[in-house]
Amino acid sequence: MFQTLKNAWKVPDLRKKLLYTLLMLVIFRFGTFIPVPGLDRSQMASLVTDGSLFSILDIFSGGSFSNATIFAMSITPYINASIIMQLLTVAIPALERMSKEGMEGRKKINEITRYLAVGLAFLQATGLFFGLRQIVTNYNVYGYLIITLSFTAGTAFLMWLGEEISQKGIGNGISILIFAGIVARIPTMAKTAWQNFTGKWIILALILIYTVLSIAFVIFVTRAERRIPVQYAKRVVGRKMYGGQSSNIPLKIAAGGVIPIIFAMSIMSFPGTIAQFFGAGNGTGFWSKFLSLFQSTSWFYAVLYFILIIGFTFFYTSITFNPVEISNNLKTNGGFVPGIRPGRPTSDFISKILGRITMVGAIFLGIVAVLPIVVSVFQPSFRSLSLGGTSLLIVVGVVLETVEQLEAQMLMRHYTGFLE
Repeated sequence: MFQTLKNAWKVPDLRKKLLYTLLMLVIFRFGTFIPVPGLDRSQMASLVTDGSLFSILDIFSGGSFSNATIFAMSITPYINASIIMQLLTVAIPALERMSKEGMEGRKKINEITRYLAVGLAFLQATGLFFGLRQIVTNYNVYGYLIITLSFTAGTAFLMWLGEEISQKGIGNGISILIFAGIVARIPTMAKTAWQNFTGKWIILALILIYTVLSIAFVIFVTRAERRIPVQYAKRVVGRKMYGGQSSNIPLKIAAGGVIPIIFAMSIMSFPGTIAQFFGAGNGTGFWSKFLSLFQSTSWFYAVLYFILIIGFTFFYTSITFNPVEISNNLKTNGGFVPGIRPGRPTSDFISKILGRITMVGAIFLGIVAVLPIVVSVFQPSFRSLSLGGTSLLIVVGVVLETVEQLEAQMLMRHYTGFLE
């Protein structure tokens, strides 16, 4: 990885992209220290307890939530808007046709997603204002406008930062911002773990071993792929013969990367946030008990989180990889999978293999993300680590995706043997 970064730094174009990405991250970190007027910072920080859903916002935002700053809501409204638009694209024919119109269609869908994200951000900011009155020092119309518009503007600015990184920098902008937020919180998370387990050297050793093994497995699964052999038929054009080469179709086990994890985490934050607003878990009513199930330290949360990770892995893979399109391209170019007839049988064969390896990758991601939560259910002292598995997956996954993009861009510049 470090060798790849070193080689990329030697290329002027890639160096500019790396510097631009770093500049955007510096701006992001500066924004995490700009406070919102009318909020009690100490009360805001008290909401971020071990295993609570607000701790998710605090991790994603790099501590902005506990500091009551303009980036407190992080980029989650934009993520939720993207999920909604992807689901609507499958369900609504007009949006599906728009998505197939090429660059112009994608621009229209992205524009709709931005407006939807701003609307969701405003609704979420309104919920924070009315649901958490104890943190508001100026509870009136003026305070409402200042707080909600500040939170909404902060999310909109993060959305712009993410798109700028994706277009002019390196990597997926949204994932990079979440990565930066998690990395910024690592010292605090490590300090909390040290305070909770000081003197318990066996537990600290087990946590360290789990972390190292998880990183190794994440790298292995992210890099692993199933290659389907492809043979191209020979054909004569004029006096020359073309084709006859052998190739393969690489199918990644974790084709969705960390996107399914981020999607699942964003969806699970909705009921947990509502539970925080209405004090779920403190009462004895039905809705109080029901909403308390969505606390990140409950067994129900762990099971549902695991199911959502698997579901979003399949969903994201299905919208990014089309076996029918691959089969048609092979047939058009005279390619075929040995032993499989071209056309429908080839697409069915690819779909079957893709489904199997996607299930393996989804189960793996789910286990790594949910295991610390399951442990915290049976051992409350591990609540500070309940979100550690998810954070670890996101950090390692984003680093690997970014490095792969750097390698791909260097290969596009025809640097033979540059990565060796």
